[in-house]
Order: sequence, then C-alpha cells, then structure tokens
Amino acid sequence: MQFSSREYGKRGEFMNKRLNQPGPLLTSIIHTLFILFTVLCILPVLLVISISLSSESDIINNGFRLIPSKISFDAFKVVFSNPMQILNSYLITILVAGLGIIFGLLINSMIAYALSRKDYPYRKQLSFFVIFTMLFNGGLVPWYLVISKLNLPNTIWVLILPYLANAWYIIILRTFFKTIPIAIIESAKIDGSNEFKTFIKIILPLSKPGLATVGLFILLMYWNDWWLAMLYIDQEKLIPLQYLLSRMMSNIEFLSKNMYMAPGTLDLSNFPNETARMAMCILAAGPMLFVFPFFQKYFVRGLTIGSIKG
Repeated sequence: MQFSSREYGKRGEFMNKRLNQPGPLLTSIIHTLFILFTVLCILPVLLVISISLSSESDIINNGFRLIPSKISFDAFKVVFSNPMQILNSYLITILVAGLGIIFGLLINSMIAYALSRKDYPYRKQLSFFVIFTMLFNGGLVPWYLVISKLNLPNTIWVLILPYLANAWYIIILRTFFKTIPIAIIESAKIDGSNEFKTFIKIILPLSKPGLATVGLFILLMYWNDWWLAMLYIDQEKLIPLQYLLSRMMSNIEFLSKNMYMAPGTLDLSNFPNETARMAMCILAAGPMLFVFPFFQKYFVRGLTIGSIKG
C-alpha cells in the first residue's frame, strides 16, 4: 500500500500528538499531585481561620485543630474593641495603596519606557543610576532628614512617596517594553503622535501583563508596610492597618507576659493571645486573597517576561 506525501504528513502529525500526550495513568498522577499541592496550600489558611474562631483555653488544652471544638469570637472581640480605629486604619491603608499603585505604576513605567528606547541619548547613564540604587543607599539618617525637611511627617504623603520608584520594578517593565515591536512606535510617529501620547495610548494598553505584575507587587508593598508609619506618623487618624495591628500585638504580648506580675488586679487567664494573632492575620491578609484573582491571568506572563528575557 502506498501513501501520498500529504497522507504521510497527516500520519506523522497524528503520531507526534500521540507521543506528546501523556497516558491516562500519567494524567491521573499529575492531577492527583496538583490536587494534593492545592490542598496543602489551602490547609494553612483554614487552620488560621479555625484558630481565630477557637477559645484560648481550647488552644492551650488541645492544641491547634483544623475544626474547633467550640466556636468562640473572643479574639475578634479583642481586635475590634475599637472598631472605628480599625475602620479608619483600613481606609488609610486602602487610600495609600490606591494612590501608591497609580503614581507608582506611572513613574516606574515612564522611567522603564525611556530605558527601553535605544534612541534615548542618556539611557546608559539612567540605567547606571537605577542599578546603583539596588546596591547602595544613603542610609536611614539622611533619608529621615530629607523627609523632615520636606515637612512630610504626619501627612498621608509620607506613606506614599518613599516607595514610588523601585529599581526592580523598573527593570521588569523595561524588559517587558522591549518586547513591543519598535515598528508600532514608528507608525504612531508617522501618524503624528508625540511620545507621551504614544506611551499612554499604545504602550500602556499593550503592557497589561507587565503592569498587572508590578501593580500587584506595589499593592502588597503598600498594604504590608508598617515601618514608615512607625517612623513618621504620630497622629492616630493617619495610622495604617499594619502598624495598628503591630501595636495591638505588642500590647497583647505585654499583657500575656505580665499577667502573673500583679495577681488579683486582672483576670487574664483566658485572655486571647494566639487566637488574637490569627484574627489579625485574617484582617491583614484577607483582602489580598480576594484581590489576587483579578491579577492572576496577567501575573505569570508578566513576571516571566520581565524576569527571564534580556
């Protein structure tokens, strides 16, 4: 029996597909491993929720359990002892994170776009300046003096401005911008578009994966920051969530360590310590668990292109 070249080609493609596809057994093993890995990732979150809903005496007597023997909201009552302060800190953190993402992406992307253009005359000098900041910095004292001279302490901007430019984010975006064909930029110039208009209307829409990746990093950085507030914020109305929870945790630890120093004054035997820690973890990390899925479809592509190529 003789076959034509087209039939040989079809048979070859069919055999290649059969060879590249895993068998049913291997597919089941791969799916099982991924299911087990997913369960292992979810279990710590469920354990944190379970501990936060347990009583302190139950934790002391029975240890950590995935399913609490008795539901107790004592830890959340302690954490929400001043609900208005918690709400205000949430609003401050959301405001700081929102403004930080907007201005951070704008500044980092503009610097990265300039570095990605080979026709930019000061590209090497600017690249050296960006990379130099990854290796050396002026130190805490000069930084504190500069911020004090600018009258930024006890303002919302002291929580935003110090983190606006980041060398690593600039490098990620610069590498991503390099993947955009230069012909698109040249065609925009022919149509009469200036550099800023090209950047806003062409480059940024084509860079959603890279922007989403860096935007997620910026969001996590601002959301988890407590250090700037500890250095520069004295007003209660400007305290972000993480610094508020840090202060609450310090107070709880102090009470737990000194509950036997003055017997008869306060009954702290059932005061929530471990359960309050877990309740604070839920308050701090919970919103990020809901935000991450919106970035997920861009995250892997943006991180891979920005960290491997060029």
